[in-house]
Amino acid sequence: MDNLGHRFIQKLYSFDPNSNALITEEKTYTYGDLLLSMQDFEKKLSSIPKGSCIGILGDFSLENIALFLACVQSQMILIPLSQDPTLPMKLQEGQVDYICQNHIFQAQNPSGKHPLILNLKASHSSGLILFSSGSTGKPKAILHHLDNLLAPYLSKKPKSICMLLFLLFDHIGGINTMLQSLAIGGCAFIPKDRKNVDGIAQAICEYQISILPASPSFLNLFLLNQCHKKYDLSSLKLITYGTEIMPDSLLKRLKIALPKVRFHQTFGASEIGITQTKSKENFIALNDPNLEYKIINNELWLKSKTQTLGYLNADNCVFQDGWFCTGDKVETMIENGEEYLKIIGRTQEIINVGGEKVFPQEIENIITQIEGIQDCLVYGEPHILTGQSISVALVVDTHKLNPNDKLGLKKLIRDYCKNYLPNYKIPTKVVIQEHLNMSERFKKIRLKTEGGGA
Repeated sequence: MDNLGHRFIQKLYSFDPNSNALITEEKTYTYGDLLLSMQDFEKKLSSIPKGSCIGILGDFSLENIALFLACVQSQMILIPLSQDPTLPMKLQEGQVDYICQNHIFQAQNPSGKHPLILNLKASHSSGLILFSSGSTGKPKAILHHLDNLLAPYLSKKPKSICMLLFLLFDHIGGINTMLQSLAIGGCAFIPKDRKNVDGIAQAICEYQISILPASPSFLNLFLLNQCHKKYDLSSLKLITYGTEIMPDSLLKRLKIALPKVRFHQTFGASEIGITQTKSKENFIALNDPNLEYKIINNELWLKSKTQTLGYLNADNCVFQDGWFCTGDKVETMIENGEEYLKIIGRTQEIINVGGEKVFPQEIENIITQIEGIQDCLVYGEPHILTGQSISVALVVDTHKLNPNDKLGLKKLIRDYCKNYLPNYKIPTKVVIQEHLNMSERFKKIRLKTEGGGA
């Protein structure tokens, strides 16, 4: 490294300082603005010991992105954090030394340091701690060697495009979008309200956004709100989707509504980063040179150069001889000698009906094909004879279906599903809801039930 420090930071200095780096609904910032803010944080970090754990509180902003970069430059271990009820736990489990909000650093005085953190600190490298969503239990603190995560971005070629930072700052997908944009000297738009689908569509139109990373749940609302008819989305060239399974019926409707947009399925996890994929319908080929994979009992295992160093607050049994057990169940397809994978569900989400294993997404994919069904969530409920039974929460188009006719809707579901599913997979209970609950990461919140699992 020369006097500009880290190689990723050197890339940023090579771009035109007057070109736009970030856009908010209030202001536009150039690469010159971003680097000046980064330099200001570097001065503040100079009084903090290298290898300290720095918590960055809040969402994407000029200041938080600049602090992220300053931590890279200053060999700190950074932890993006959201202001939510889990914050005290995350400060403790992430062993945070200082937390920064609005340019103010507050010392936290953690009780000790995990050996993984001490080893990373001794290597004089920057680090990143991410927390899992906690959908299957307590959020896991996941430690990364940040230099390893940044390495794939160093070879990216400059390109003048604008992409939208849809996923959150504390999410591996959000960090990937940020790094992708910075690595090519592109421009990133920071939305004020990600749940405002009209606001997102209006931003695409106004700021000529080319790339939209989003979740299937958001894209479904995007269609239901008729955003493709209300706004000029001609600048949009690519929609990437991940974080949850895309129903085949939804992908088909999206391609009809946005025929000039390319859809690309991404794949990644907080434990391994975002991998390079080739997408074909709802199948992906894992053609990342930094990644190996194997399939054991239809479960996907990965070994990656960008893999986590380990969990700080959980059992590391999912890592065996350098391999990470993702918990994703997959199907495979061979085309032109290349293997493609389809994620069909997660081990933790399996519903056990009398010993038969059922993936909720398989049933949801069938039900959402029914005219008038806007969305649905399949879940298991305890059953005295079979251990669990299948239930479904429906969101219906009230212009096409009567939400008060529960018996009629139950019959509609059964009559349609029996053409595609065995009897034990057909829902025995139907619940009508105005909308499905979504997490802050815009994923369906799946109901936890007893008796499931592989």
